[in-house]
Amino acid sequence: MIDARQQKIAQILVNYSTGVKPGEYVLIQGYSNNLPLLLEFYRECLKAGANPEIRIQPDGMRELLFQYGSDEQLSYISPVAKVGVENYDVMLALWGDINTKSLTGVSTDKQKAFFGARTELMRIRTQREAEGKFRWCGTQYPNEAAAQDAEMSLEEFEDFMYNACLLDAKDPVAEWRRIETEQQVIVEYLNKVKQIRVLAADTDLTMSVEGCKWINCCGKVNFPDGEIFTSPRKETVQGHIRFSYPVIHQGHEAENVYLEFKNGKVVKATADKGLKFLEALLDTDEGSRYLGEIAIGTNYNIKRFTRNMLFDEKMGGTVHAAVGLAMPEAGGDNVSAVHMDMLCNMRDGGQFYADDTLIYENGAFVKGIF
Repeated sequence: MIDARQQKIAQILVNYSTGVKPGEYVLIQGYSNNLPLLLEFYRECLKAGANPEIRIQPDGMRELLFQYGSDEQLSYISPVAKVGVENYDVMLALWGDINTKSLTGVSTDKQKAFFGARTELMRIRTQREAEGKFRWCGTQYPNEAAAQDAEMSLEEFEDFMYNACLLDAKDPVAEWRRIETEQQVIVEYLNKVKQIRVLAADTDLTMSVEGCKWINCCGKVNFPDGEIFTSPRKETVQGHIRFSYPVIHQGHEAENVYLEFKNGKVVKATADKGLKFLEALLDTDEGSRYLGEIAIGTNYNIKRFTRNMLFDEKMGGTVHAAVGLAMPEAGGDNVSAVHMDMLCNMRDGGQFYADDTLIYENGAFVKGIF
């Protein structure tokens, strides 16, 4: 019997997050072990009058592609995939492979070929999203692999996830709307700011955000949610940043990552572990060495690192930056197949300045500013 909380997630993502409408073409995608929740998404889309399609990626399929595929096969873009990106009104994504380490042994060259070939698909998708022609929301399927990464039992992980989603509230949607209202005040303040500066341990990073739009993340794209982000003027990023937590991407991991930026571009990268993977990812395409996002995590129900960026980037008391793809809706113009989020702890003396005003310190917004 399906967990009633999964039924609630399906109802929220279909009716609140994406607002599925009658007649819309909806892609529902996930892994074979996600089937119970995929079917709940399908049920809710039908009830909303949409035309849903489920696309299942069998667990282990991508691993086989990397093991046996040639560079040509890795770079091949299915016409079906391109048509979908150009035509779907809504996408509901479930993340939850049964083996989150399945690509750890794959060479960085093969991963570069695979993801680099998908730059154009990402450009089309983000542009349609910015134009209001495409909506999407993704969530985690709570399985054993995700629980193991987070060093929890499955039951503990389910409770952690649903608490982060605010499902324990009497009316979760009302709670997310309350968060949207509270965060909008901060967003409107930041939309008038020209420059920001982030100070933390071994971190001093500045960038222009003049004319950029800050985005209020309140359960409309990720679920759970809880962040405020923008895409900075890419060539204005200057300084250095030390990331407090491991950087995890497609089964690879880098620890104690340090990046230096000059005129927007990463000119130096170091890591205690995973440096080869990190450098290969930074060299994926022309945009992968530029900053595509800077953000503040606002979900204080997420109190621990889980090795799952869906949760970790939302963690209250942190700032995260992402190299690669910028969000057009935030005013960003950096194009890349990469979008890799990296997390900086701000709870131990970290400061965030908007122009010359300190608005965030020790992991919390300064009272009386907004």
